[in-house]
Amino acid sequence: MLPSWIASHRFVAAAVAATLVLGLGTAADAGLFKKTPPPPTYTAEELPDLVPLKGENQIAKQWQRTPVYYRSTYPAGTIIIDTSDRYLYLLIGPGKAIRYGVAVGRDGYTWEGSMKITKKTEWPDWRPPADMIARAKKEGKTLPAVVQGGPGNPLGARALYLGNSEYRIHGTNAPKSIGQNASSGCIRMLNEHVIDLYSKVPVGTRVVVIG
Repeated sequence: MLPSWIASHRFVAAAVAATLVLGLGTAADAGLFKKTPPPPTYTAEELPDLVPLKGENQIAKQWQRTPVYYRSTYPAGTIIIDTSDRYLYLLIGPGKAIRYGVAVGRDGYTWEGSMKITKKTEWPDWRPPADMIARAKKEGKTLPAVVQGGPGNPLGARALYLGNSEYRIHGTNAPKSIGQNASSGCIRMLNEHVIDLYSKVPVGTRVVVIG
């Protein structure tokens, strides 16, 4: 019997056609999604006994940081984001991952692909992209050119920048949005979660987004 605190998860093997269409990855990345995952190689050894993070009670238990079994063709250290389930997985070994609940893009703003973390920033400034400013203007709203980093900033406590795109994995000052389709394409995490992830992954980490 596995320890009761270990969450089970369906194993994912999905083809990401948009990887090439959007230019977010390479042919090798797309090919990995088309391969059938290998048989599980893990044993019933215990995953890390993670102590609940202070502040996690702001979100439902299903979105809190949880060790899970998760089979993947990617090596430990890779981040996989499943936008359909609204979870981010940090692979930590064969068949093992740490799972975090996230907020993902609204309808029309979801995407799939493979990129690397190119920059990490603590308490980042927020500079709304031009298309977001234009959309807000059509709705009769005016967005500032820049919002200084801090507790009231929409990017929250940390930001992990993906490739040369405008997409980021970042914190949020709206914890109730976790588990929802709520963003313009960025991946939102509870501030406590993004601080934890930030401490575990370096620049250059591969991030794979599937739908």
